[in-house]
Amino acid sequence: MERGSAAPGPALVVGLGNPGPDYAETRHNVGFRVVDLLATRAGGGRFSKHRSNADVLEGRLAGRRVVLAKPRTYMNVSGGPVANLAKYFSVPVADIVVVHDELDLGFGVVRLKRGGGEGGHNGLRSITSSIGTRDYLRVRFGIGRPPGRQDPADYVLKRFSGAEAKELGFAVDLAADAAEALLLDGLEPAQNRFHALSG
Repeated sequence: MERGSAAPGPALVVGLGNPGPDYAETRHNVGFRVVDLLATRAGGGRFSKHRSNADVLEGRLAGRRVVLAKPRTYMNVSGGPVANLAKYFSVPVADIVVVHDELDLGFGVVRLKRGGGEGGHNGLRSITSSIGTRDYLRVRFGIGRPPGRQDPADYVLKRFSGAEAKELGFAVDLAADAAEALLLDGLEPAQNRFHALSG
């Protein structure tokens, strides 16, 4: 996020997940949970279906305009809605924030970064392909590695364990705080603050 502009346009904050009730409680949908919490903080309005093929809510967070979005497509084709939203709302890549589950971080660990690889995450791969760059911001929500020889593709579509479920609300709250800090302070100050808080 760039600061100092007199009247910055909206930031686009996208939570990743799969649509429908069968996926709502799975690890892969934690991005939706974080964006739902941000919607409450932005005034508690309701998401509405947008022609970009996403559910969208416009509001204010951290003192600036935001477009909160949840693609209505499956995870592996999230990029189309994200590209369409960025174009429709005239959001530069520097102001796109993607909230997603992250296998390479322990459960509940929150990390922030701009760019880098997709780490096998099909949603990120689709976004990178659709917008033509990796240089968007990410809020990475740790879900940990699958136990034993469980296939990661199966693991991300399972519900959180009982122990994880007890801590999930706190972790979602932390990730939402981190997203707001990105909007308010920019990447490096937000990293300095939140990387010391989890993990």
